Amino acid sequence: MADFKTHMSVSTATGVLYAIAGFQSGLPMTTCLLAGGLCSVSGMLPDLDSESGRPLREATTLAAAVVPMLMVDRFQRMGLNHESMVLAAAMVYITIRFVLAEIFRRYTVHRGMWHSLPAAAIVGMVAFLVLSTEDISLRTFKTMAVVLGFMSHLIIDEIWSVDFRKGKYQFKTSFGTALKLWGNSAWANYLTYFKVALLAFLIYQDHGFMEKFGIQHPDVPHSARELLNILMQRGEQLMR
Repeated sequence: MADFKTHMSVSTATGVLYAIAGFQSGLPMTTCLLAGGLCSVSGMLPDLDSESGRPLREATTLAAAVVPMLMVDRFQRMGLNHESMVLAAAMVYITIRFVLAEIFRRYTVHRGMWHSLPAAAIVGMVAFLVLSTEDISLRTFKTMAVVLGFMSHLIIDEIWSVDFRKGKYQFKTSFGTALKLWGNSAWANYLTYFKVALLAFLIYQDHGFMEKFGIQHPDVPHSARELLNILMQRGEQLMR
């Protein structure tokens, strides 16, 4: 099994190449540098379920500090003032640093459903929602950097699960436990795909996504706030 250093080295090298490719394509330098950094860091994300605790500690500490900064544009769209942004950022920090970290520590097992293709989709969709910006192309570029770093970890795990000895390939028991669509626990499978569906719904509600693909409809809510307002209006009508 590849160690922490190997995973970080591969995801960092991948991030550098991804940033160079983006810059060569004409994307802003700052966007490319951020995308490369996100790719590098996301290489440790699949090991949040590791028994050692180091990836979980490193990733949640870094995410708790960085994610609130990445959400500034979304906070502004929500109409929050400076004080409200500070409070929102503090809540995000506490949620990631303590609540999310504790959930992973208590309820995940190594090489469970967090090592899977649906988990890569979950990470990508969360990144898409966090990295809110007016330019959907830049948003997608940074989102794909996170997915790419996550996938580099899964691919390396699968490569390391195959040995070549005496002219023969030997497969370890860990082979197939990273690039998978479902695991051994039925509840873990159901919960994972529920998260995929929920995040897909939230992305559908996102203004940037809807405007990009021209699928807005006046009778369909395009944000969580619009959906909540509609539900409240219907509730008031039923109460009358």
